Amino acid sequence: MSVWELADQLVSQLSERDETVATAESLTGGLVCAHLVDVPGASAALRGGIVAYDTSIKASLLGVGQALLDERGAVDPDVAESMGAGVRERMGATYGLATTGVAGPEPQDGKPVGTVYVAVVGEHTARVRGLAIDGDRVEIRRHSVRAVLELLQEVLTEEQAGD
Repeated sequence: MSVWELADQLVSQLSERDETVATAESLTGGLVCAHLVDVPGASAALRGGIVAYDTSIKASLLGVGQALLDERGAVDPDVAESMGAGVRERMGATYGLATTGVAGPEPQDGKPVGTVYVAVVGEHTARVRGLAIDGDRVEIRRHSVRAVLELLQEVLTEEQAGD
């Protein structure tokens, strides 16, 4: 399934469930939100997105703890989870999606290029996945978009099975 088909399926699922999503993106720079916006009718499910490329924005707009950022840097699973929680809360969404990582060309905060964390945070859900992606900036960012959308799909499927 292409990433566009996946985004279409997610918007449909969220709309049918009367649920919403918001995005907090660092390395993907708005690509996750853009893929969702490409779906006709996305406004029924998409609340919006914040591109928090600069680390200070992660703290000021998304509420990521400054001590966490100082201690571990922006490329960290707890930072991804906190970004997801922050965007969910600030935008009043059912789910917050987050991406943070190193797209290159240089390592960041001691993390090698291709280190990525994606997160999906809901009222009763906090799921983070770490990835080690080979490729150039475009490939790393593209794979990160797919990974966070697939993680949301997993969460929605599991929650529906639990209903």
